[in-house]
Amino acid sequence: MSASTPKSARNQIDRRRRRHPRYRADFRVTVSYLLGNHYQKLAGHGRDLSEAGIGVLLPAELDGGEVAGLSFSLPGSAGSSVPWEVRAVVRYRRGYHYGFEFLSLTGEQQESLKKHLKGLESID
Repeated sequence: MSASTPKSARNQIDRRRRRHPRYRADFRVTVSYLLGNHYQKLAGHGRDLSEAGIGVLLPAELDGGEVAGLSFSLPGSAGSSVPWEVRAVVRYRRGYHYGFEFLSLTGEQQESLKKHLKGLESID
């Protein structure tokens, strides 16, 4: 067999590897997205979290690549009384579980998120 076969299999594995580990989460998330000429707001449920994004259960039909506004508070963390308002893009969908990639975290939010994740259970 050619030497390219193992390389090809390795590339498939590399593509599935995540840039950041995911952690279990359990909190409410409000998702705002454009539907026709108006914004739709829906209540969702944050199920997993990473430095780069969030997994949300959401009773909606969003397309991959769609940009939405997310509003949530990290439970048990400092400053949790102030909701985070961030932009995110749909990168994954399986049924009603959506994977959003954060687009607009501030430096302060990135640091808060890293600290918050240290106390959570990894699922990767």
